[in-house]
Amino acid sequence: MKNAKGFTLIELMIVVAIIGILAAIALPAYQTYTKKAKFSEVILATSAFKTAFLVSAQTGKLSALADADAGKLGIPAAVGASGVITSVTIENGIITATGTTAVDSVTYILTPNGITPPIQWTESGTCLASGLC
Repeated sequence: MKNAKGFTLIELMIVVAIIGILAAIALPAYQTYTKKAKFSEVILATSAFKTAFLVSAQTGKLSALADADAGKLGIPAAVGASGVITSVTIENGIITATGTTAVDSVTYILTPNGITPPIQWTESGTCLASGLC
């Protein structure tokens, strides 16, 4: 009997099956990871509004949450579409950021507990259910 060299059909089928299983697990995890990375841009876009809100609150410019609107009292005007961001705005102290379809058009909402320091922020929006924030 000759010494056989190479792989048998069964060995090749097992390798292909293992690669298929690994790809089926890794691909969805990678897609979620890339969406989270893109969505971090949306979260970062809220930082200018948070900072302006905190400065306005600490300097006494705000007398109530209703005063904290985009473009007023040192708070920046609403941000339009840019990259993966559809919009970022603040109304009555609540900061709302919306992503594009690249991040499933989810929203990220920050709600302050008031205007008296220390100010705590509560996260909400559709990003919680999708696991992006």
